Amino acid sequence: MKGVRFHGRGGEGIVIAAELLANAAFKEGRWVQAFPYFGGERRGAPVTAYVRIADRTIRLRGPLYEPHYVVVLNPLLAETVNVTEGLKKSGLILINGRRQRSRPGLEGRRVVTVDATRIAVKLGLFVAGSAVVNTVMLGALARATKLVSLESLQQAIRERWSGELGEKNAKAALLGYVLLRGIDKTA
Repeated sequence: MKGVRFHGRGGEGIVIAAELLANAAFKEGRWVQAFPYFGGERRGAPVTAYVRIADRTIRLRGPLYEPHYVVVLNPLLAETVNVTEGLKKSGLILINGRRQRSRPGLEGRRVVTVDATRIAVKLGLFVAGSAVVNTVMLGALARATKLVSLESLQQAIRERWSGELGEKNAKAALLGYVLLRGIDKTA
């Protein structure tokens, strides 16, 4: 079983990202769970979402305390939230941004980045005036981890959004997949 923890702010699409990842894995015949963790927060407050993916029935319930992968949609959260908490030693951190500068807690960790904000802006993926990077980050995660194929991910995206919006988000996933940086390096 593999676990993924997403960090972001309310309104950035991390709950949808978790659902899309789970849907893509389900399409590949895997067992999945996807669930958010937040209280009465609203747009802009820190939010966490989790995904479990396994080749057999998942009997665990509740938060994911030791993820294999951490995805940070909002790079500023890595400065205020302990995004590495519980991350397995062999785990990977995927952060939205350009080259990742050294930050406490990331030393010796396998850190990869993709400039998801730039891609989302280029594609015109905005909600309430903010760039939405979730599908870009999912494409990068697919490449970095091989948890799901890009094809399954794009199929899940197109099922979530039809027409032009679905195609833009499928392209965003493709660009995240192609433009992932630092896949073979540690911080």
